[in-house]
Amino acid sequence: MMVAMIEAPRLVWGSVDWVPAASAVAVVLLALLLVGYWRVGATRAVRLTAACLKALGILVLVFCLLEPLFSGSRARPGANQFVVLADDSQSMTLRDRPGQPTRGEQLKTLLGKPAEWLAKLGQDFDVRQYAFDTQLRAVNQFDDLAFDGRASNLGAALDRIARRFHGRPLAGIVLLTDGSATDGDSVERALAQGGNGSTRLPPIYPVLIGRESPAKDVGLDPVAVTQTNFEDAPVTLTAQVTTSGYRGKTIVAQLFDEAGKPVEQQKVAVEKDGEPMAVRFRIKPQQPGVSFYRLRAAAEGQLAQFDQPADKSLEATLANNTRMIAVDRRKGPYRILYVSGRPNWEFKFLNRALREDDQVELIGMIRVAKREPKFNYLSHSGETSNPLFRGFANQNKEEVEQYDQPVVVRLGTKDENELRGGFPKTAEELFAYHAVILDDLESEFFTQDQMQLLKDFVRRRGGGLLMLGGLESFKNGKYDRTAIGDLLPVYCDQAPAFPPDTHYRMALTREGWLEPWIRLRPDEDAERKRLEGMPPFWTLNTIRGIKPGATVLARAQAEGGAGEPVPALVEQRFGQGRAAALLIGDLWRWHLRRPDANQSDMEKAWRQTIRWLVGEVPGRVELTASARHEADEPEGALTLAVQVRDASYAPLDNATVTLKVKAPDGTPLELRADPDPRQPGQYQAVYVPRQSGAYRAEAFASAPDGSQVGQSQTGWTSDPAAEEFRSLQPNADLLNRITRATGGQVVDAKNLKDFVATLPTRHADITEPYVRPLWHQSWVFALAILCLTAEWGLRRWKGLP
Repeated sequence: MMVAMIEAPRLVWGSVDWVPAASAVAVVLLALLLVGYWRVGATRAVRLTAACLKALGILVLVFCLLEPLFSGSRARPGANQFVVLADDSQSMTLRDRPGQPTRGEQLKTLLGKPAEWLAKLGQDFDVRQYAFDTQLRAVNQFDDLAFDGRASNLGAALDRIARRFHGRPLAGIVLLTDGSATDGDSVERALAQGGNGSTRLPPIYPVLIGRESPAKDVGLDPVAVTQTNFEDAPVTLTAQVTTSGYRGKTIVAQLFDEAGKPVEQQKVAVEKDGEPMAVRFRIKPQQPGVSFYRLRAAAEGQLAQFDQPADKSLEATLANNTRMIAVDRRKGPYRILYVSGRPNWEFKFLNRALREDDQVELIGMIRVAKREPKFNYLSHSGETSNPLFRGFANQNKEEVEQYDQPVVVRLGTKDENELRGGFPKTAEELFAYHAVILDDLESEFFTQDQMQLLKDFVRRRGGGLLMLGGLESFKNGKYDRTAIGDLLPVYCDQAPAFPPDTHYRMALTREGWLEPWIRLRPDEDAERKRLEGMPPFWTLNTIRGIKPGATVLARAQAEGGAGEPVPALVEQRFGQGRAAALLIGDLWRWHLRRPDANQSDMEKAWRQTIRWLVGEVPGRVELTASARHEADEPEGALTLAVQVRDASYAPLDNATVTLKVKAPDGTPLELRADPDPRQPGQYQAVYVPRQSGAYRAEAFASAPDGSQVGQSQTGWTSDPAAEEFRSLQPNADLLNRITRATGGQVVDAKNLKDFVATLPTRHADITEPYVRPLWHQSWVFALAILCLTAEWGLRRWKGLP
């Protein structure tokens, strides 16, 4: 909305023809005055003061002979509209000091009858009255405000006003609020919309309600959830505690699970009010999938106030003392395909480690004999099957034993048909796994199509690949110039030679220390001792170097410090997935050095590594919930988006997607997700939470032929009261940003009446000219009389003639 600038007042002369005569009169009178005081016998200071007073009075009278006029423009009365916008949210129920009126009561006092400033505003503008909380609504009178809104959506309210008054002469907005907006991002968007540096909004004149130093309170900021692959405590909850009036006290933060059972408790000392204090909880959810926790904080000795009525609280409010937290530990099962060129110790220890993880399924495919015939038969020309089967009716290649097929043992398969034909040959078969581990296996084991399929498995499907350092891996397996070699994070074409019988010690790099799935101890000193206690390894695959974008997480150093450290563990992103290379070939030696009968570090390391490998692998159905920012959507609305893929992980269109949402009170709701025209294979539905608490949602997808594609779940929390009372201090900074962006001004409530009187000459679209005679102003003649009277009085006082 472009607002016209009102023309500034300027001085014009009504009787320009009188200028010569008035100038002559002024010169004559001033000359006589100068001569008269030159002859008076008095001190110079007295003569000068009296002469100046009389001269000023004469000049004012001569000035009036020219009929000076002030000319300018002002808002045409009643032609422009003006909005009065009042905050009707719960934050207005706060008392900044005990015994003082609430912010809402102060607001009603400003707006109650008779409000002289409001009446004056109505004389010059067409006033429109609105209130806002979660929504913007028109009000007839402000006495009906209940201050029970669940949120202060100031940005949404300003955006709706801008759209509602688009193209209409809106001169400004008087905003009465404490500035505690729960949609700060929406405020910034509302201010930024427009062109050439302008906004769609007219000048906004905020009236700040509330004191800058609120009453005693303990508050919690939103909790940050960080998930890692630490097996003991994979989830870290971090919250900021802020206080007012509790300096020198101790704050207790308590964490509860969904059933209300205490999980952990922490105490922090308040050194200075207003400074946030961090509390951190490291937890391990008892079950996979979506879990909910509740965090609350209060001063030590005041925890009992949570069980008392709100009016018995020792703080300004308890609404910001509690936060609900959603933790989504993705639910399996995750299927891992382990392919080895020979039986070895690595599979034994890996399989033993993963038995303790009920979300991971390890499927083994181990070759016990290579491609070579046990006997040499003299066969007919072109015959590939064993001649012992010659003469049988069924000569199908899939059922007749061949010479050079390797002997493979399958372990952990879900049925007798899984991997019956060897390594997967189709995307549908391979993409059913989440990760593939290759160990001690040469590249000739795979066909060219299978290697390209494995490359697509990582790049397009988003799966994980880990190659272990067996004797026939990397360069010895001739993986250079192959599709598998392309996705590995290391170069396999050349390798430096190392002296035989060299033993290696492993150490983490700087990047490795930052990866939680590599570390096994809670602190650095303990982790260094663990690394020093690891046995030396005898087998290491050397490489020419790492590829651009790859990260070395661990290095191997020859015992005794001979030579330069070489990479031992390298990883990189590849397309949608990730690939890693563990160049040590005898990691099983680590398990042999077992200090006690407790759980092996190696087994724990394997579980964390596998969790990292599959942690970001997408499923065929992925459900996410995100906030909507559409202008016409209800505030707090969520987009439930479902990504559906077919068996080859291509976007699946024409699917049927159903959503089941469970509200905090247990009420179920079923929604139908519609296709998103902007993204293939994505379906979405809009959901508006109406209750405070924890929500669960589950998506079910079926293919066009009616077969089930899969399902996915997610969860979120809705806690508008905690956001509303996140900060009890009025947000003056936000209001100042609003005024700078719109050309407005923050107004003191005490000066509201005088300020409103200036609004007609500030900004308006529809204006009219005005002329105001200066010589008609009483103060002009009062100034002249005052100067002449003062001069006469001074002369009498000093006895001058």
